[in-house]
Amino acid sequence: MMDSATVWTVIVLLGLGSYALRFFFIGIVGDRPLPPWLLRHLRYTAVAILPGLVAPLVLWPAATDGEPDPARLVAAAATVVVGGWTRNIIAAILSGGFALYLMLYLVG
Repeated sequence: MMDSATVWTVIVLLGLGSYALRFFFIGIVGDRPLPPWLLRHLRYTAVAILPGLVAPLVLWPAATDGEPDPARLVAAAATVVVGGWTRNIIAAILSGGFALYLMLYLVG
């Protein structure tokens, strides 16, 4: 368990980092045109956030005390395969959810 000083230090540092990142784009860059290579990379930011949020839940789920779970791995694989095959996010999410509940029912 962390003490309160550590928690507040982390909160303050994250706040400063978040402010600096926003200030860079709003305060410094403003309405100036960005180079095409940066725009191309920024286009994939939203796509990169979702796997970053989901990957810890798949690889180290809290429900299994951080141990990898075959049901969640199969669900993630089904989501990636269906998403890549169909290019449809709704189909990918539904197939991942169906695979997760099917595997939890079969494996336990």
